[in-house]
Amino acid sequence: MSIVAAGSPALVRPMVGDDLDAVSSIDEMVFVKPWSTDYLRDQVIGAEGRFHVVAEAGGDVVGHAGLIVVADEGHVATVAVHPSCQGSGVGSLLLGELCRRAVGLGLVALTLEVRVSNLAARGLYGRFGFAPSGVRPAYYSDNSEDALVMWAHDIADPSFMERVDAASGLARVAGGCDDV
Repeated sequence: MSIVAAGSPALVRPMVGDDLDAVSSIDEMVFVKPWSTDYLRDQVIGAEGRFHVVAEAGGDVVGHAGLIVVADEGHVATVAVHPSCQGSGVGSLLLGELCRRAVGLGLVALTLEVRVSNLAARGLYGRFGFAPSGVRPAYYSDNSEDALVMWAHDIADPSFMERVDAASGLARVAGGCDDV
C-alpha cells in the first residue's frame, strides 16, 4: 500500500528495532509525554499481543501506530505522524493497517482514548467508524485534560472494512510531506 509523499512512495510495514530512534523522535515532536525508547522497544520486540507499524517515505519513517490485543478486543495504543506529514493521509494509512490487522485476528471491537481537544484525531477516528462512548476525566497528567473514549463495535461486519477502505483509500491522500 502506498501514497505519494514528497514525490516518494510511502508504505506501511511492521516496526522493527532499527525504527525505534525515528519513532522516538516523532513522538518527541507530537506528544507532550512520549513513551520512552525502552518502553517502545518492549512493545515491539517479542511482545505478544502487540502489533506496531511504521509508515516510511523516501527512506524516512514518517509515522507509526500500535495495536494492543486484549482477549477479543483491540486497543489502538498510539498513532503518531511527523508534523510535516500531518494532513497528508499518513495517519489514515496507519490506522487502516491496524483495523485490517484487528479484523484479520478475528477481534470483535476496537477502542482508543483521544484528547477531547484533538479535533483532527477525533475526525480521523470518526471516519473509521469509532464513536464516542464516554470520558475519562483528567486522563492526561500534563494538563488534566479529559480523554474521550471511542469504540468501533462492528468490526466483524463487512461494512466496517468498507469504511476502512474508504477512509484509508489512496484517493483520500492529498498533498504530501514537507522535508522530513
